[in-house]
Amino acid sequence: MREPVDPHMTTHATPSETANGRSHSHPGTLVLRGVVWGVAFGVLLSLLLIFELIPVGRVELQVGQVSPVDIRAPRQITFVSQTLTEKARNQAEQAVRDIYDPPDPKIGRQQTVRLRQILDFIGAVRGDPHSPAAEKVRALLSITDLALSEDLAALILSLSNAEWEATEAEAERVLDTVMREAIRPSDVNDVKNGVPALVRLTLSETQTEIVAALVQNLIRANSFLNTKETQNARLQARENVEPVAMTVEQGQAIVREGDIVEPLDMEILEALGLLRPQVKWQDVLGNALLAALTTALMGIYLSARSRSLWNDDRFLLVVSGLFLIFVAGARLMVPGHTVLPYLLPAAAMGLIISTLFDMQAAVFLSVLLSVLVGAIGGGNLELAVYVFAGSVAAILAVQRVERLSVFVFAGMLAALANWLTVLAFRLPGQQYDWIGLATLFGAALLNGGLASMLALLGYFALGNMLDIPTTLRLVDLARPTHPLMRQLLLKAPGTYHHSILVSNLAEEAAERVGADPLLARVGAFYHDIGKTLRPYFFVDNQTDGQNIHDRLDPETSAHIIVSHVKDGIDLAKKYKLPKRIVDFIAEHHGTSLATYFYQRAQESAGDSNPGPDPARFQYPGPKPRSKETAILMLADTCEAAVRSMRPSTAEEIETVVRQLIAERVENGQLDDSNLTLRDLDEIQRAFTAILQGVFHPRVRYPDQEQKGRNGNER
Repeated sequence: MREPVDPHMTTHATPSETANGRSHSHPGTLVLRGVVWGVAFGVLLSLLLIFELIPVGRVELQVGQVSPVDIRAPRQITFVSQTLTEKARNQAEQAVRDIYDPPDPKIGRQQTVRLRQILDFIGAVRGDPHSPAAEKVRALLSITDLALSEDLAALILSLSNAEWEATEAEAERVLDTVMREAIRPSDVNDVKNGVPALVRLTLSETQTEIVAALVQNLIRANSFLNTKETQNARLQARENVEPVAMTVEQGQAIVREGDIVEPLDMEILEALGLLRPQVKWQDVLGNALLAALTTALMGIYLSARSRSLWNDDRFLLVVSGLFLIFVAGARLMVPGHTVLPYLLPAAAMGLIISTLFDMQAAVFLSVLLSVLVGAIGGGNLELAVYVFAGSVAAILAVQRVERLSVFVFAGMLAALANWLTVLAFRLPGQQYDWIGLATLFGAALLNGGLASMLALLGYFALGNMLDIPTTLRLVDLARPTHPLMRQLLLKAPGTYHHSILVSNLAEEAAERVGADPLLARVGAFYHDIGKTLRPYFFVDNQTDGQNIHDRLDPETSAHIIVSHVKDGIDLAKKYKLPKRIVDFIAEHHGTSLATYFYQRAQESAGDSNPGPDPARFQYPGPKPRSKETAILMLADTCEAAVRSMRPSTAEEIETVVRQLIAERVENGQLDDSNLTLRDLDEIQRAFTAILQGVFHPRVRYPDQEQKGRNGNER
């Protein structure tokens, strides 16, 4: 931090900087970078979706083909066989007989009436005294619905009146009896053939023959097939058949050499993952389109919603690599397996991205991954929701990693979400395969455990590999026992206490504006560690009232003061501090001037021309490039000024803070920080509240006043 402070010090931008102090990447470069990433990522994703990763041990067979080799099961497997289930359902459907409606009484009545009409006509013909016998026979043969032979017609005419009356009565009785029973269309002939057996034995053979002829010709079907009821019954029979589970033992012969491949054989091979899928152009095109859509959505979201991360090569590399790794894992674990897909620890990807980079990006990428997993599973909606629910539950469980136990908690929530997903999809079907459900529950629990372990491993490995200041690493750096903090306390105690106060200011301000408060606090702890090399050149650590700079020329003093930034960076690299912490050291003065010494140099130069070179009094920068480092710059400046000026009222403190923030804005030091005017207003309020509590005027007690009058006041 600080050289001797001028309460009204100003800062100046370097001549090489643009008017607003911002440095921009060329738009063409950013577009080219995005295109290169999109092509590379899209091609790799397409290859993963189209081609199988490990085709070893798979065969190409089709139903009806003769197997060229013996194929045995490499492991035991139990799966629901669609072939056997469909066979059982077909058998149940075929076992349901046709459903016929009850006998229709209207048909019976119609035939009875018709019989009565025929009998009346025959009676009239028999009683006609004027017609010859031959004419009467022709009249009987002309009766509609009654196919009589000439012999039978002659027999009817030969009966006596008593015999005819008995025959009439018996014919009506037999027809009434027959038509009361259910007669299906297919049963009409059988019923007709049974009519003679229904005639009473008291009638003669001639009468029996006449009754049978009369009745047989009038028998009609009165019970018909109810197609709707039959279809409903057969459908219900199919639905009542439970899915047929099939178990294949390890080493069991599935297909032998020379056997014709049956549909069931193909199903077993597919369940075991032994079938080599045939690559069709439709599949290639569909998967390529899916990969292109995924790539486009990812690029659009990250470039629009997470621009700072999109411009970070580390983030893009890690996110792309993680996404491809988990898609590859899905390609290995999902196709051809029953339980293994539920072990895919997809939540680990979301946890790693969320804890290392950004929670919203982690949720969005988890959505994309869940869609791809569902597509890899053949459009399996349950599996897609399973991956999505577990991932989002785990991500939302970890807001900030302050203890390792949060990963365990995230794994437990992921397992719970997995359980609920399985229940949500399995309960409505009422297919309670308890062994299967228990197996999936165990897989879901193991999934949560694997996800938490992989996330923890990735959190530490990638955090250290990419030099990311993870929360746990920041918590460790915040310990006062860290070697650099010990050096700062022992060698530069004034700077140490200044850093503590600045850290309080930075943490509170960061909390208010949505920045990372822990990162701001730890960055404030280490921003002035360069002063430990020459502590007594800084007013913080001068306790004897003598200022060594009074004996040095302004340029030398400025060089020593400015050098604490470079010295701090060297110490930070020596002790392997994260780059984000090094940024606090490099950026907390930005490109401002050591104003106090520059003004002294101007005063010494007088009216001479040229005057002192501003570049020799300037901090190397860069300007703050994040909210956290910008907040530190403001906190450092405000604390130093208030400590130096000793304002006597709260209003004066507020005025000083507001003025200093305005000067930093005017001089362009905050142009690259992404701070808004609303943020600056919140920062000013936070600083004012804390500084008022620290530097409020002291109340002089009576005994102190007496000591003051005696020349011994404190």
